Amino acid sequence: MTTIEVCIGSACHIKGSYNVISKLQEIINDKKLENQVVIKAAFCLGECTNAVSVRANEGKVQSLDIEGVAEFLDSLLAEGGRK
Repeated sequence: MTTIEVCIGSACHIKGSYNVISKLQEIINDKKLENQVVIKAAFCLGECTNAVSVRANEGKVQSLDIEGVAEFLDSLLAEGGRK
């Protein structure tokens, strides 16, 4: 199971973290990945100046927006859940 944590702290919220979460969920549902990927909200990942911050297993992605979500998810899954 791949775990994706999306920061919903103030800076990330302002930069669109809830839109990122919605887009992730949409793609996961479309690709029928519900049994492979779980999305969790995180209060702060410590990268406020690089919002939206996302942690996928042990790696962090910074400045993720909805335009980059599909590429991020494809890359994450291609690497076996590690980014």
